Amino acid sequence: MTAAVETPAPPLVADCARVLLPYEPQSAAAARRLVRTTLRGWGLEDLVEAGELTVSELAGNAAKTGCRRRMTVTVERITERCVRISVRDGSRSLPCLIDVGPAAVSGRGLALVHHLTGGHWGASLETFGKTIHADLRTRAPTPA
Repeated sequence: MTAAVETPAPPLVADCARVLLPYEPQSAAAARRLVRTTLRGWGLEDLVEAGELTVSELAGNAAKTGCRRRMTVTVERITERCVRISVRDGSRSLPCLIDVGPAAVSGRGLALVHHLTGGHWGASLETFGKTIHADLRTRAPTPA
């Protein structure tokens, strides 16, 4: 008789990268660089494109809030296969996922984030603003 062996959960890792950026449209490019460099450094090439698209949307939305301080962009490695990209801004207005229809010229960004993350995103209100986070996961390794 063989004993059942539980497979342990992937270990948590403390990897994190963070940058403060001004509320300007060009900050999205700096946020993309942070995500690209960080994910490549962690060997998560398969998440780079989705990570860049996600942080572009989140940083772009933060830049439109009209806040005067700085937004904080963070990339955290939650597990070996999951990263969290978050943007903290000074606005307490929460994002809303809407169906803008095929003729709209804008308003699809959060739907894109929803799609890229498989619905694993959210918002947290804070005393002086909010943080929007989006979790991206790599595909499970294929058994050899």
